Amino acid sequence: MNESKSIIFFDGVCNLCNSSIDFIIQRDKNNRFLVGALQDDFSRKILSKHSVKPDYLDSLILLENDQIFYRSTAVLKIARHLSGLWPLFYGFIIFPSWLRDPIYDWIGKNRYRWFGKKNTCRIPTPEEQAKFLSPKTFLKKPE
Repeated sequence: MNESKSIIFFDGVCNLCNSSIDFIIQRDKNNRFLVGALQDDFSRKILSKHSVKPDYLDSLILLENDQIFYRSTAVLKIARHLSGLWPLFYGFIIFPSWLRDPIYDWIGKNRYRWFGKKNTCRIPTPEEQAKFLSPKTFLKKPE
């Protein structure tokens, strides 16, 4: 895998999470991110190497430079690499996570009730296929 790529793991049945992934894909102009559903077996295999429990669905997870980031830290680190003004939000990283994460957790606990959920994980469109984590994309030689 190309070391410059980061992987975003998300709840594949959560409507808010899927909308967030759409948002990221549209603004990932430098093609930095791959995405994968937390429920996917291949994603679970990768995350198990980083001591993430197989049933973890509590937050978006960012795997960047062989480090795992959760919740608001993951979101801010992702925003830093998006096009437009979104990198400005990375400035909030100066606040400790114990101040930032309660807001993330509150939204996360209510995401299904407020935004709904799908019966199955998202299937990428043909245009999105290259952005989604799969054994084939993961094992590609660096570009």
